[in-house]
Amino acid sequence: MNYWLVIGVSFLYLALLFGLASWAERRSAAGKSFVGNPYVYALSMAVYCTAWTYYGSVGRAATSGLEYLAIYVGPTLMAPLWWVVLRKIIRICKVQRITTIADFISSRYGKSITLGSLVTVVCVLGIIPYISIQLKAIASSLSILTGTAIQQEAFPDTSFFIAIGLGLFTIVYGTRHIEATERHEGMVAAIAFESVLKLVVFILAGVFVTYVVFNGFDDVMARAQALPNFNRLMTFSGEGGFGEWFWMIFLSMLAILFLPRQFQVAVVENVNEQHLNKAMWLFPLYLFAINVFVLPIALGGDLLFAPGAFDADMFVLAIPLSEGQSLLALLVYLGGYSAATSMVIVATIALSVMMSNNLVMPLMIGTPYFKTANQDRLTRILLYSRRLCIMAVLLLAYLYYKGVAEYYSLVEVGLVSFAAVAQFAPAMIGGIFWKEGTKGGALAGIVVGSLVWFYTLVVPSIVGVGMLPTSVMSNGPLGIGWLKPFALFGLEGMGYISHAMFWTMFLNTGLYIGVSLLSQQTSQERNQAEVFVDIFRYSMVYESSIVWKGTAYIPDIKSLLVSFLGEQRTDKALSSFRRKYPAPEDATGKADPKLVTYAEKLLSGVIGSSSAHIMVASVVKEEEISIDEVLNILRESQQLISINNELRRKSMELRRATEQLRSANERLKLLDELKDDFLSTVTHELRTPLTSIRALSEILYDNPEMERSDQEHFLHTIVKESERLTRLITHVLDLERFESGRQKLNLEPVQLKEVIQESVEALAQLVQEKQIELVVDVQHSLPSINADRDRLIQVLVNLISNAIKFCSPENGRIIVSAYYIDGNVKVNVVDNGKGIDAESQKQVFDKFYQAKHQNIRKPEGSGLGLAISKKIIESHQGRLWVESEPGKGARFSFTLPVRVAAPAAKV
Repeated sequence: MNYWLVIGVSFLYLALLFGLASWAERRSAAGKSFVGNPYVYALSMAVYCTAWTYYGSVGRAATSGLEYLAIYVGPTLMAPLWWVVLRKIIRICKVQRITTIADFISSRYGKSITLGSLVTVVCVLGIIPYISIQLKAIASSLSILTGTAIQQEAFPDTSFFIAIGLGLFTIVYGTRHIEATERHEGMVAAIAFESVLKLVVFILAGVFVTYVVFNGFDDVMARAQALPNFNRLMTFSGEGGFGEWFWMIFLSMLAILFLPRQFQVAVVENVNEQHLNKAMWLFPLYLFAINVFVLPIALGGDLLFAPGAFDADMFVLAIPLSEGQSLLALLVYLGGYSAATSMVIVATIALSVMMSNNLVMPLMIGTPYFKTANQDRLTRILLYSRRLCIMAVLLLAYLYYKGVAEYYSLVEVGLVSFAAVAQFAPAMIGGIFWKEGTKGGALAGIVVGSLVWFYTLVVPSIVGVGMLPTSVMSNGPLGIGWLKPFALFGLEGMGYISHAMFWTMFLNTGLYIGVSLLSQQTSQERNQAEVFVDIFRYSMVYESSIVWKGTAYIPDIKSLLVSFLGEQRTDKALSSFRRKYPAPEDATGKADPKLVTYAEKLLSGVIGSSSAHIMVASVVKEEEISIDEVLNILRESQQLISINNELRRKSMELRRATEQLRSANERLKLLDELKDDFLSTVTHELRTPLTSIRALSEILYDNPEMERSDQEHFLHTIVKESERLTRLITHVLDLERFESGRQKLNLEPVQLKEVIQESVEALAQLVQEKQIELVVDVQHSLPSINADRDRLIQVLVNLISNAIKFCSPENGRIIVSAYYIDGNVKVNVVDNGKGIDAESQKQVFDKFYQAKHQNIRKPEGSGLGLAISKKIIESHQGRLWVESEPGKGARFSFTLPVRVAAPAAKV
């Protein structure tokens, strides 16, 4: 493929990233943040998948088999722990305005500038090799795609210009503002886009190799069995065996937390802690998806190419090219380019902030000239220092690539960087869970761990490129055998990564714990330890829990803030502080300790916690404070937290009590309305038959000569209305007795089949008159129950008579069934009438519901039948309910336990 075409596409891709980042920032400025989305957050965390994943995993799988999976198993195992570990780190960083790992460790251990500088140096030394392999991946893929030999390129070569281009992009969208805590929305949007691109393209390449070049996974595996090293590739018996797997998994678990780029996207760029809930499953899913086709591509490359024809890292690009798929090859190149550039951009931003805050700023603030410099100069110098740091990091990475990384695989160099950042694990994990950790312990652990890392992993790579004699590896320095880098202190038989991780973690952790137990914390360390470990208790009252004692003046604090934030932002910040902590101004102009703490926290977001501490100390007079005073202040803070929690709890209780009173009041109003409705309905129901009886009696009284047949008709009506009146009064009394608990049941063994039969026979004439089909389906040998026979007949007669009334006028059908299930007897009465809607089903058992809702299945009767039936069934410890859909009939069901204990007599 044409060289300049590929170069043009590469820079067009960078231009696309510029455009996307600009769009995201304009959208954010308009109040429509693109990155305030959990899916974008999870995708940005996929910056973990660099060119190492895109190219290096295939190369590792082709040469070492399944061992490559360990790098992805570790983060997958760590993801469920993010809610415990990463969420705590995020909360600490938000509260204390921490922007880098160096700042985090420095702040935890008394805001030590020495510790911050040490962590920065280790990070730079550890990550520069990682950045270099991204440049190598871009250069190697470009060489294969265009057929240009890398060795023939003179300085400045293509990779140099690519590094410069990436540096310019990072400067534009990573250092536009002085405050490092401000989110880089344009950068995050670009990273999320690149995560999608590299995943999609890698899967496309995998599908092409697996299903076009070969005939599926089975075909690849079947053919690969002919490879001489197939059995070794498919087992875990490589160098170091399962021990190597353990240390690789452990190493990657630490890397996903402590790599500067991961800290940047997962912590600094986090918008909402709740986004971790999505990332905890989406990120492992991403890792799974991007690794599905790694093994088929690796085995496919081994099958298609002669040994040494291509670097195994480049199989994913070489296979499409060898098959004449130039467009797919170009897409694969862009996918690898995106994987590399995303890592370079984020890592250089993180390193530049660390270098600026922990190396450049301490030098600046220690110089009298810079202490008295004006605001514009300080701001400009700080921004330019970060930009120069970005270019310096990329230049160093380029030099490392040309001098060392060019001779090693991507994975080999990447693991060296992983092991470097693993040295922060004891100090960071211990710092957020163990209050006794001290600056001395952290310093000793990181220094010794980093020196051992450098000796066991970096020195061998320097020996490998001929910068040191090979005797260092074979005989040890000066012939001291127990100092051999791969067999330190005589420990042999382990892989080089396992060996290095064992000694660094053993010495680092041991010194951290041992020195911490033997050393004394300062008041500042003690305070920070309390806040870090108990961050979820202190985050709401952070300023109240800060220990500071001395004299400070408001004009000095304001002048210091103006030097870094500017007049407008300083005024806004101080106004916000006064609103949060209103208090009368001191006549002498002295600043409240909370204001000193607030100002230091604001500066921490700009120049780092240790530099901010020094800057604040330069304008205030701080007094020594004892450990006892620290503990008293912290104790008062805890009491304040407890009081706040108690007030919050009582407020919640009061709110709940208010809601309960409101609910009870609404219930009383409803009961009052129901009582009025009940009395009104009873009065109406009583008046109707009484009016009829009175009218007919008066007619008979006034007309003694009336025909005998007419007299009989009137008397029959009077008797019928009297029975109706008696029935209504009986129902009202029954309901009142059931509700008051005074109704007694005459319990006896009852055969439910006989009860159903008797009830059906009582209504047989009515069924026949209405030409309704009535089906009785009772389970054979239905067990007997203890029940009040007459009351059950009353319930069944009520349910069946209602079914008769509401049955379909044409082809009416009723089914009465009974069967035993789960210790209960269940009875159903089903009709094919017009049914009951969902809302009415909730109220159909209310008293006089039928009388109040004339349009709902209005039968002739008192309107109390279903209410009484429900009370009867419940008195038998059973349940009565209805199931229905409009137009599809209704099913009334009740269950009764097979054995019902007789209730105690009530008076």
